[in-house]
Amino acid sequence: MDGTRCHLAQFNIARALAPLDDQVMAGFVSQLDAINEIAERSPGFVWRLKAEDGASSSYIRAFEDERILINMSVWESLEALQQFVYRSGHGAAFRDRRKWFEPLTSPAVALWWVPAGVLPSIAEGRERLELLAKFGPTQQAFTFKQPFPATIGTSVSLLGS
Repeated sequence: MDGTRCHLAQFNIARALAPLDDQVMAGFVSQLDAINEIAERSPGFVWRLKAEDGASSSYIRAFEDERILINMSVWESLEALQQFVYRSGHGAAFRDRRKWFEPLTSPAVALWWVPAGVLPSIAEGRERLELLAKFGPTQQAFTFKQPFPATIGTSVSLLGS
């Protein structure tokens, strides 16, 4: 790290099998508030994206395809995010994801470091996923399986390359 404290940003997408108000998605939708509360109470949680009315970010449409759901959050460390994703109440919903979501052929999760106190935008999250799809894991956009050490000042200008 370069002397500036960093936090970990994450952006993930999923393509729902049906619209959120469809019965097929009821099991997922019924868990949203509880899972978001677990996140907010988790050690190392900093921030999560919410809809304007305070609802889950799953209700924000960031892609032309209205069945693509998004989630974005910021964590104090990679370890804190891993703990939430795999070893909290979120883990069961994560394991059941195939009940509600189609498999994707491109990356579904991008991770990157931000200066503490900086909140990423949806556009930045989309860019990080694109970077990951185009270049694989790099300092600018990486995965749980191939993380990079905490540094900041990593531009997303590679997309123009």
